[in-house]
Amino acid sequence: FLTSWDHTIPFLLLLFYNLAILFLVVIGARQMLALRDAGSKLASGDLSYQLDTEKLYWDFKRHGDNLNAIAEGMNKAVEQRMKSERLKTELITNVSHDIKTPLTSIVNYVDLLQKPHSSEEEAHYLEVLDRQAKRLKKLTEDLVEASKASTGNMQVSLAPTSVAELVSQAVEEYRGRLEAEKLEAVTSLEPGLTVMADGRLLWRVLDNLLGNVVKYALPGTRVYVTAFRRGELVVIAVKNISRDALNIDADELMERFVRGDAARHSEGSGLGLNIAKSLTQLQHGEFRLTVDGDLFKAEILLPCVKTPEKLLPEV
Repeated sequence: FLTSWDHTIPFLLLLFYNLAILFLVVIGARQMLALRDAGSKLASGDLSYQLDTEKLYWDFKRHGDNLNAIAEGMNKAVEQRMKSERLKTELITNVSHDIKTPLTSIVNYVDLLQKPHSSEEEAHYLEVLDRQAKRLKKLTEDLVEASKASTGNMQVSLAPTSVAELVSQAVEEYRGRLEAEKLEAVTSLEPGLTVMADGRLLWRVLDNLLGNVVKYALPGTRVYVTAFRRGELVVIAVKNISRDALNIDADELMERFVRGDAARHSEGSGLGLNIAKSLTQLQHGEFRLTVDGDLFKAEILLPCVKTPEKLLPEV
């Protein structure tokens, strides 16, 4: 004969089982609602929303993490797009400004030349015209080069290149202009360093960096140009003190047409560092900038080549 206790045990077990199922269903439903709400926010464009996955379990947590990752990725893409649009606007503004200045000078001086003047005045006007025309030509060339370098639409011929010879040649090329700005070039070049590079493009990178020094370095200071080995890489560094405080982030300084606010009076195009970075990357190298107050340092990092032969730089 079965006692009442014998009937109670199966009933309690069945009740406990049903309650457990109900509990799991409620938890699952809540987590499904949380996932649905997160998906709705994502679909409505709220990319900053992050689902608290610490309160989710099982596959719900995995799906929640995936939703958060999608939202984060989309948010970064939107921010990058907005930054790109902002830079495009700045580019148009800056290009308009940089092209308008020499064009205005050319138009004005051509108008003056049409009036009777002494030969001395005419010579002065022609000198200004020549200078502004060359400035406009340089800006146009920089635009073309920046476009080609950033898209990789440029012929690159990599070959073993002597670092010391190329850097020494570049510094000597600029020594007169550096001295005119009361800048002293100090070089420290480790001998025997060879990199796989395009001598013409590497020269262009150095040309941009040293040209930057002439425009923006503080007169009466030293400019340090060094080359040394760091592991499997060769580092070419240019370091100087800026004439003005560099109130800008190093990464932003390498964007096209970006210059420190205090440097807007100069005749640079704002493309030099961007071109230098792109040309270095085309040679499978890395271009780094460090900005600390008024201290500016640029580094070109290229893979070291072990070769005993004497190599001449190709310029």
